[in-house]
Amino acid sequence: MPKTLIVAEKPSVARDIARVLGVKGRGEGCMTGGDYIVTWAIGHLVSLSEPGETDARWVKWNMADLPMLPESIPLKVLPATKQQFAVIKGLMKSAEVSDIICATDSAREGELIFRYIYQKAGCKKPVRRLWISSMTDAAIQQGFEELKPASYYDSLYESARCRSEADWLVGMNASRAFSLAYNAHLSVGRVQTPTLNLIVQRDLEIQNFVPKDYWEVHANFGDYEGVWVNPKSRKTQTDDEAQANAVRDAVAGQAAVVEESKVERKKIAPPQLYDLTSLQREANRKLGYSADRTLKLAQSLYETHKLITYPRTDSRYLPDDMKPKIATTLRKLPAAYQSFVQSEDLHWGLKSKRFYDNSKISDHHAIVPTDKTADSSKLTRDEAMLFDMIARRLIAVHYPYYEYDAARVVTKVSEHRFKSTGAMPVVEGWKALYRGDKGEDKEPPLPQLAAGDARKVEEATVKKCQTKPPAPHTDASLLNLMENAGRDIEDETLREQMKSSGLGTPATRAATIERLIDVGYAARRGKTIVSTEKGRQLIAVVPQQIASAVTTGKWEKFLSDMAAQKDEAARGQKSARFMDGIRRFSVFLVDAAKNGPAVQFAREEPAKKRTAKRTTTRRTGAKKAAPRKKAGT
Repeated sequence: MPKTLIVAEKPSVARDIARVLGVKGRGEGCMTGGDYIVTWAIGHLVSLSEPGETDARWVKWNMADLPMLPESIPLKVLPATKQQFAVIKGLMKSAEVSDIICATDSAREGELIFRYIYQKAGCKKPVRRLWISSMTDAAIQQGFEELKPASYYDSLYESARCRSEADWLVGMNASRAFSLAYNAHLSVGRVQTPTLNLIVQRDLEIQNFVPKDYWEVHANFGDYEGVWVNPKSRKTQTDDEAQANAVRDAVAGQAAVVEESKVERKKIAPPQLYDLTSLQREANRKLGYSADRTLKLAQSLYETHKLITYPRTDSRYLPDDMKPKIATTLRKLPAAYQSFVQSEDLHWGLKSKRFYDNSKISDHHAIVPTDKTADSSKLTRDEAMLFDMIARRLIAVHYPYYEYDAARVVTKVSEHRFKSTGAMPVVEGWKALYRGDKGEDKEPPLPQLAAGDARKVEEATVKKCQTKPPAPHTDASLLNLMENAGRDIEDETLREQMKSSGLGTPATRAATIERLIDVGYAARRGKTIVSTEKGRQLIAVVPQQIASAVTTGKWEKFLSDMAAQKDEAARGQKSARFMDGIRRFSVFLVDAAKNGPAVQFAREEPAKKRTAKRTTTRRTGAKKAAPRKKAGT
């Protein structure tokens, strides 16, 4: 009887699928039962070959052999997991198997993992795709009811393939060229190098920052305070200490009158749902988790505990048809949240496009809890805290706006004017979910004041202040810049085109940050991330084009557009144009390395034998090959 082979990305996912399908038999590297055989990859089993495996000329590192521009890059089986690849290949070739279901992660990288295995195994059997956003039993069952032909996802694979080959061409050529030119271990990549540049530029801003003194004049009117408004700049400060002292002396003990008093009702909408990057940013700010730590916790909540939907998403919206399911999810949240869920403030019939919008969803929707009730006793403290963030956010979006009265008062003392502002909460709304949160700037309320009210300056003081340098990068600030690459460019047309671009993808940004640290280009200092001398030197020698977030942002937008292109001919033209550009860029980078500025890098000895640092000067066309080190991405 013919069987369907299901290929999952990880053993744990394969076990969940097998359980849902009632597959209980055990085999070598697989599970069998009924109409199915369920097997698994272990992440990537197949990758692009190394340069030396592609062409014998490239075994040794030699500047004369660069750039490396093979017509095609062959695939290879990774040695560490070759046994499992052999299992999958055997199953794919088995006469017992009639067709295949791809059940790798529902994303660009998951698509690439399966397609590479399928190609390397030489399989030609028909394939359908399982596409799910949660690992609950119900979601898996629904996914099997809605299988699509693999061809439906060809555009996603083409985008993934181009990304993979672009990383190879840029990373391998640039890393070899700059390593040989400077006789140092230098990893250069189309994503990691512009990310490093963001860190380096912030560090240089801090290093070159020159603080400036300025002064503020504060007046106490008894039941409220105000700060003097400089009539020339309209700012509440002056860079002239003598002027500040003169204002203080002029108003001290003098009569004051309220010249203007305005109260305006303001509303703040609930924050949007989380995509991966916003979840990582907020977890870094609130909980101190690194981006990588948050991703691992979210993956555990999704895969192991099945409490949240697919975390590697770039959408902050839900599809319209998910409203009934969200209602069920809210009712099944743990008891700790039920007082909020059962409150009259919760809006069950929410229709806002801020949260439900089919047009803002490509592959996966926003991260939300599943309808499985969480058992906190089975979660680690960090898992529980991250789940709490996700659960509260889902409830919060169904709550009313936060409303407050914003007061603005101008008090006149002789010819001098003082500004006062205050806020008075009116409707707590969604902020009920975040009572007690630290870090919120809360303005004290002002008394009820009307124009013409008389006061006296009880005390006047001068406060000396100083401008502050920008803060060092944290995971949160770096992720924000990576997500919004190119948003600060001056060209309005180009800025509009860059809206859907970024450095890397939500799924890869954390790994990029960690890689910069691993290769010694950046380091963690408490909660901050700073560049090292080696990292700053690298940015000094590479051309601006590879260090620019705009360049990589354009590429990511092109790949994103390619993934959305369903027309095969148009997609083929796009991929050919993209790869031609990448090849030309690789040639440019090699030339840039050969003609780069003279910079000395500290020589790095092997970790166990490392002694005192020695410096080496730039050597163009070095004959001796630099020790092999994996190219950046």
